[in-house]
Amino acid sequence: MAAVMLLSSCTFFRPGPTKLYARAQKNAPYDVIIVPGVPFDGQQWSMAMKGRVIWAAYLVKQGLAKNIIFSGGAVYTPYVESKVMALYAQALGVEKERIFIEDKAEHSTENIYNSYRMALKMGFQKIAVASDPFQSNLLMRFTKRRFQRPIDHIPYIIPILATIDDDIEPKINADSAKVENFRSIVETQSKWYRFRGTRGKNIKFEDEVLLAK
Repeated sequence: MAAVMLLSSCTFFRPGPTKLYARAQKNAPYDVIIVPGVPFDGQQWSMAMKGRVIWAAYLVKQGLAKNIIFSGGAVYTPYVESKVMALYAQALGVEKERIFIEDKAEHSTENIYNSYRMALKMGFQKIAVASDPFQSNLLMRFTKRRFQRPIDHIPYIIPILATIDDDIEPKINADSAKVENFRSIVETQSKWYRFRGTRGKNIKFEDEVLLAK
């Protein structure tokens, strides 16, 4: 698993994951971490989902985060990404009461925006994004420029994940996460609209959230 994760982290990341993790350790505990969703094929989790969920569970078990918001709707497959990830997190031993679901987001920028608003409504103050290094790098500018309250990043650390058994394969029943009469985002949105979505251009920012355009 670590070898595959290494490929996903090959990016010009400044500051690097190790530095961000050290910073997070000093700022911990976080009230909540936001974990963006990954498509689920109905059979087993992908390496991308596995890395994010295991990392989120690790941060909670290590006391760096108190709660998790998994974010993501049924975007490319009939399975609501956030619900599937929540099921896996519970199977890894994260208490159900620590897990929250945001099931409307279709793009990574919406993962952050929707979950940020949810976090504030629940009274959470210290917020971070926990994902892979590549996605964190892509989202860092968005989180720095758009929100009044700081959002830290805690991308996963490959050597730490390497110490966790590669054979971790919890079993879940994903039926509860499946949507009936599903239509993929590829069918419902044009390429241009989807591109705008990845850049956060389809979000209607509320005044209490917006910091700068």
